[in-house]
Amino acid sequence: MTTDTATQSWLARLPKAELHLHIEGTLEPAMMFELAARNGVKLPYADVEAVRAAYKFDDLQSFLDLYYQGMNVLRTRADFHDLALAYFRRAHADGVAHIDVMFDPQGHLKRGITLQTLMDGLLQAMMDAQAEFGLSTSLILSFLRDLPAEDAMAVLEQAAPWYDRVAAVGLDSAERGNPPGKFAAVFARAKAIGLARTAHAGEEGPPAYIDEALDTLDVCRIDHGVRCIEDAALVARLRAAQIPLTVCPLSNVALRVVDKLVDHQLPAMLDAGLNVTLNSDDPAYFGGGMLANFRACADAFGWNRDTFRKLSANAVKAAFMPEDRRKKLLNEIRKHD
Repeated sequence: MTTDTATQSWLARLPKAELHLHIEGTLEPAMMFELAARNGVKLPYADVEAVRAAYKFDDLQSFLDLYYQGMNVLRTRADFHDLALAYFRRAHADGVAHIDVMFDPQGHLKRGITLQTLMDGLLQAMMDAQAEFGLSTSLILSFLRDLPAEDAMAVLEQAAPWYDRVAAVGLDSAERGNPPGKFAAVFARAKAIGLARTAHAGEEGPPAYIDEALDTLDVCRIDHGVRCIEDAALVARLRAAQIPLTVCPLSNVALRVVDKLVDHQLPAMLDAGLNVTLNSDDPAYFGGGMLANFRACADAFGWNRDTFRKLSANAVKAAFMPEDRRKKLLNEIRKHD
């Protein structure tokens, strides 16, 4: 079914918080070419359309290969600033009021880009977005799970000058064969520092990884988590604790977690009373930002406005934001009509 025009407009205006957004995954093909030219980087593509043609993935790893290739054009403070601010503007146009921004320092450090360069660019973009259109943002320093835990620990210690600007640590990249427990010491150190913890689990990896992330990493929310529905005991645990799940519908289709959105676990997850949120993940690669994901779910599942209000409220309640900001956004969601 296709959502009617009035509902599409209502969804566009609904205040939203995005909890699962990789800033490197917002790199649109046009900007990839722009930054490549700026920095003298040769791309293995003839033009923007050739890049778009490559955005067809068989699984998570095939996406990651292209993702890291695209990341190579990011070299300077201005690059990171321009990348982030461009997405913040698009998100604002989608009705997004707050973003918890995930970033992958290890993907840049190994290329010789300093953490100072990365942080200066991102933090300036966050300040500009707040000043320009009132978008609030927080940072999640994410570790690449397919690299050694010792590398993650080194990055965490290197980030010490910015602990007061980082809200949380996260865990992403190739899930298969890289269980959460591998990073138990890193997350224990993050907890001692006073940082919140999140982790990707139950996307390609088994439901047991979700339990493991909760037990060994002491995370406050699970990124993706869609395979939880395969384990009744895990569903009961997530429902009882109301652990936020940052689900990314269009990403799950693009990476073949499900074949079609109508086959997605989302309706079953909602019926089970789980604390679900909607997010875009890597919008440049997976078919669009927050509004595209909301509209796709409206088309696929026929959810009513109360369901979308609940999904938006779930995200605001789980976001890393000041309490006065949270109260304001929840009130706007309640009144949105």
